[in-house]
Amino acid sequence: MRLSIQCHEAENILKGFIEGEIDIHTAPILINELEMIVLTEGMLIELDLSNVTYMDSSGLGVIVALYKRLIKEKVGLKLLLSKRIMRMFNITGLGEFMNIELRRAN
Repeated sequence: MRLSIQCHEAENILKGFIEGEIDIHTAPILINELEMIVLTEGMLIELDLSNVTYMDSSGLGVIVALYKRLIKEKVGLKLLLSKRIMRMFNITGLGEFMNIELRRAN
């Protein structure tokens, strides 16, 4: 399966919609897209991962790296996750310090 990434910016919020699988093969594509985001202090990045059908540890690594970058730049991160992906975040402990919300896939 392929990875689809769409971003829309309004005011100080960048909304990213990610669909498909995030694994060792597609993670570099996501990394490149996320690195191109121009950050400004106080902005919010909202990533909707509710239509991600599969994520392995490389996908989690991408999100953790983004989270660390955003903290340095004083940018907020909100993740909208499916029940399956949220379970991964909770098992790994990431759900304890990241702003996550359960969202049903479309």
